[in-house]
Amino acid sequence: MRHLLVRSLWLAACLISTASADSVSRLSDTAPGYGELGYTLPEIGSYRLPPLGAASNGEVLDTRGQRQNLFDLFADRYVLLAFIYSTCSDVNGCPLTSHVFYKIKSAMKRDASLADRLKLISLSFDPDVDTPAVMELYGNNFRYAGNVGEWQFITTASQQQLTPILKSYNQEIQREFDSNGKASVGYSHVLRVFLIDPEKKIRNIYSVDFLHHDLIINDVKTLFVQEENEGSLLKAATNVTIPSQLSKPGDDKQGYEEESYVTRSLDLELRQGEAADLISFVRNPPLGLPPVPVPESNPISREKVELGRKLFYDRRLSLNDTFSCAMCHVPEQGFTSNELAMAVGIEGRSVRRNSPTVYNTAYAELLFHDGREENLEQQVWGPLLAANEMANPSVGYVLNKIRQIDDYQGLFEAAFEGKGVSMETLGMALASYQRTLVSGDSAFDRWYYGGEQVALSDSAKRGFELFTGKAGCVACHTVGEKTALFFDNRLHNTGTGYRESMGLFPEKETVTIAPGVTVDIDRSIIERVGERPPTDVGRYEVTQNPHDRWKYKTPSLRNVALTAPFMHNGSLSTLRDVVDFYDKGGVPNELLDPLIQPLHLSEGEKADLVAFLKSLTGSNVDTLVSDAFAAPVGDIGKGDPSWVHGTDVEVR
Repeated sequence: MRHLLVRSLWLAACLISTASADSVSRLSDTAPGYGELGYTLPEIGSYRLPPLGAASNGEVLDTRGQRQNLFDLFADRYVLLAFIYSTCSDVNGCPLTSHVFYKIKSAMKRDASLADRLKLISLSFDPDVDTPAVMELYGNNFRYAGNVGEWQFITTASQQQLTPILKSYNQEIQREFDSNGKASVGYSHVLRVFLIDPEKKIRNIYSVDFLHHDLIINDVKTLFVQEENEGSLLKAATNVTIPSQLSKPGDDKQGYEEESYVTRSLDLELRQGEAADLISFVRNPPLGLPPVPVPESNPISREKVELGRKLFYDRRLSLNDTFSCAMCHVPEQGFTSNELAMAVGIEGRSVRRNSPTVYNTAYAELLFHDGREENLEQQVWGPLLAANEMANPSVGYVLNKIRQIDDYQGLFEAAFEGKGVSMETLGMALASYQRTLVSGDSAFDRWYYGGEQVALSDSAKRGFELFTGKAGCVACHTVGEKTALFFDNRLHNTGTGYRESMGLFPEKETVTIAPGVTVDIDRSIIERVGERPPTDVGRYEVTQNPHDRWKYKTPSLRNVALTAPFMHNGSLSTLRDVVDFYDKGGVPNELLDPLIQPLHLSEGEKADLVAFLKSLTGSNVDTLVSDAFAAPVGDIGKGDPSWVHGTDVEVR
């Protein structure tokens, strides 16, 4: 009955939402938001919207009943946050909010700038009635407004969890009673909608008289202009770039849980790049980084860097000419792979570990997740020869193949004083290119090492205080007085590998089989029909020392916001997941590193830590990605060993 009541009320609200302007105008005493705006709006960008205060965080439930952090739902977008309840029948109350949101969502379908940067959130202040299932029904009525992933309907687990959120937004509500003193389904409240920016600052508050889709869209686009102008001023003042515009997954899967999901896969034709002066990053490392270590046996040179760059992106270095280093270390995905928990090699062959980023690998004294190599010159041969990566049968096979490719003629000799291609020179060339992929001068660096107080948000500053204090992250992710690598060149057991080895999985696993379609599958079925994860005991495989079981190398946190998923097996999808993992003290086991302890962080502290981690993105990442886009990918042509001589037939 309750669901039928909710659906009836909201179908009525939808009828109001879709009514024509003439029919709406005939409704008595309706708010301006239902009709045409009665005045001309100022030109977009001709006025300013100063911050009105900080938005507040809290724990909420999505329509699947999963606990979420409110700030995580914001997803660094501009947000319109409304407080509603499903049984509201006041035409100038919650139905008005949903009508205006519907109009805005319809505009988002037509305007990519709004769709990419704006999010709508309707939060119930009646958790007793508005369960996650009710909120899902509530949202289903608006599927015709487009991808509902951009408009989320959420609730809380209890009134106790809701109260601090309402208080922080100054949302007072009172339960209505009938003449007999019995509580009804209604509430008295003041309608407010909050416009919140990506820095979690409130930029406007709309009441009934000002809640109109045209006015709100005007304000949102004005904030876009304001942000762009402020960004240009910052760029001019600091001579650095603003956070990366090129680093993003091919398809970020946002809204994949909804049936209306539409892919946003990037067009490869957009990968237009420009070659950069890479060697300058080695000779003058960005702010916050120490001098780049270059071995005396392999001094850096432009010829080596250019040759190594060509090799890194060349698919012909694999057995069947289809797979390059860059297909696991994707430049626009943080030089890792955002879309795969564990890497996939030639012909789709599974790899049991996550692709580590190549950013700042020049500083690493241990390479691979288990630390089995000690320098880049040697490391490159691992993936070239691995059967499930590039699958070459031998060193000699690789070298002989390169000798037969016309466009490598003379390049090794020019880079290595007359020496041709060899196991040594190929390793040196690839290592030289990887050493140029150093990235610093982040917002954190400009604040901590550059003295720019405005470079870092207050939340990120609090996050750094936690990072070096209560949370203890700095014990492994080191920060020095003049430079910071954010790793210790050591290996630790956090319990992730132990959990996988011991099969400590939930009895049921939620599996997404299509956009918006999930099923809970018994673990026994998964194990019966699926391949078990390969055994992985970490450093033990290198040393055979039992005390080294499940130890893995500490990764650098620089550019960590670009390099999801996380851990050696890609088992944690977001930075918030990582913070939650360490807050719980990892996974207990007999060899757990003693540095790993429960942290007992509050929701606000977790959000601050994530804000700090996001501040570690270097200012030169777009330069490095754009340079990568300009590199050739090694298409087979005449003169290649795989080309059938004497014909125009190409063999792949």
